[in-house]
Amino acid sequence: MTEVILVIKQWGNNLGVHLPAAIVREAQVHVDQRVRLTVVDGQIIITPMEGESLMLEQRLAQYDLARHGDEVMRVQHIGAEKW
Repeated sequence: MTEVILVIKQWGNNLGVHLPAAIVREAQVHVDQRVRLTVVDGQIIITPMEGESLMLEQRLAQYDLARHGDEVMRVQHIGAEKW
Protein backbone atom coordinates (compact mmCIF):
# COMPACT_ATOMS: atom_id res chain seq x y z
CA MET A 1 0.00 0.00 0.00
CA THR A 2 1.30 3.43 -0.95
CA GLU A 3 0.48 6.29 1.41
CA VAL A 4 1.26 10.00 1.15
CA ILE A 5 0.36 13.11 3.13
CA LEU A 6 -1.01 15.91 0.94
CA VAL A 7 -2.10 19.51 1.53
CA ILE A 8 -5.51 20.61 0.24
CA LYS A 9 -5.18 23.79 -1.86
CA GLN A 10 -7.62 26.37 -3.19
CA TRP A 11 -8.39 25.83 -6.89
CA GLY A 12 -10.73 28.59 -8.07
CA ASN A 13 -13.90 28.20 -5.98
CA ASN A 14 -13.00 24.58 -5.20
CA LEU A 15 -10.44 22.68 -3.17
CA GLY A 16 -8.11 20.08 -4.62
CA VAL A 17 -5.00 17.93 -4.29
CA HIS A 18 -2.45 16.78 -6.85
CA LEU A 19 -2.11 13.02 -7.05
CA PRO A 20 1.53 11.94 -6.86
CA ALA A 21 2.90 9.58 -9.54
CA ALA A 22 3.26 6.69 -7.06
CA ILE A 23 -0.44 6.88 -6.14
CA VAL A 24 -1.47 7.18 -9.81
CA ARG A 25 0.59 4.10 -10.73
CA GLU A 26 -0.73 1.97 -7.89
CA ALA A 27 -4.36 3.01 -8.48
CA GLN A 28 -3.88 2.58 -12.25
CA VAL A 29 -5.64 5.84 -13.12
CA HIS A 30 -4.86 8.11 -16.05
CA VAL A 31 -5.40 11.63 -17.32
CA ASP A 32 -9.04 12.47 -18.18
CA GLN A 33 -10.31 9.30 -16.51
CA ARG A 34 -13.61 9.74 -14.69
CA VAL A 35 -13.66 9.01 -10.95
CA ARG A 36 -16.42 8.82 -8.35
CA LEU A 37 -15.94 10.65 -5.04
CA THR A 38 -17.80 9.25 -2.04
CA VAL A 39 -17.77 10.29 1.62
CA VAL A 40 -18.08 7.40 4.08
CA ASP A 41 -17.72 8.05 7.81
CA GLY A 42 -15.89 11.31 7.09
CA GLN A 43 -13.40 9.68 4.71
CA ILE A 44 -13.16 10.69 1.04
CA ILE A 45 -13.00 7.68 -1.27
CA ILE A 46 -11.94 8.12 -4.91
CA THR A 47 -13.03 5.23 -7.13
CA PRO A 48 -11.86 5.02 -10.76
CA MET A 49 -14.69 4.63 -13.26
CA GLU A 50 -14.28 2.17 -16.09
CA GLY A 51 -15.86 2.29 -19.52
CA GLU A 52 -16.15 4.89 -22.18
CA SER A 53 -17.00 8.55 -21.67
CA LEU A 54 -20.56 9.69 -22.20
CA MET A 55 -21.48 11.30 -25.49
CA LEU A 56 -23.11 14.75 -25.47
CA GLU A 57 -26.57 13.26 -26.05
CA GLN A 58 -26.11 10.92 -23.07
CA ARG A 59 -24.96 13.79 -20.84
CA LEU A 60 -27.91 15.97 -21.87
CA ALA A 61 -30.31 13.09 -21.18
CA GLN A 62 -29.03 13.02 -17.58
CA TYR A 63 -29.41 16.80 -17.13
CA ASP A 64 -31.65 17.48 -14.13
CA LEU A 65 -33.09 21.02 -14.00
CA ALA A 66 -33.77 20.85 -10.25
CA ARG A 67 -30.26 19.62 -9.43
CA HIS A 68 -28.52 22.17 -11.66
CA GLY A 69 -30.33 25.22 -10.31
CA ASP A 70 -33.16 25.19 -12.86
CA GLU A 71 -30.89 26.80 -15.42
CA VAL A 72 -32.25 27.29 -18.90
CA MET A 73 -30.11 26.60 -21.93
CA ARG A 74 -31.00 29.34 -24.40
CA VAL A 75 -30.17 29.48 -28.06
CA GLN A 76 -28.84 32.89 -28.90
CA HIS A 77 -28.29 33.73 -32.54
CA ILE A 78 -25.01 35.58 -32.98
CA GLY A 79 -23.73 36.52 -36.40
CA ALA A 80 -24.93 34.87 -39.59
CA GLU A 81 -25.45 31.28 -38.39
CA LYS A 82 -28.03 29.21 -40.27
CA TRP A 83 -30.49 27.42 -37.96
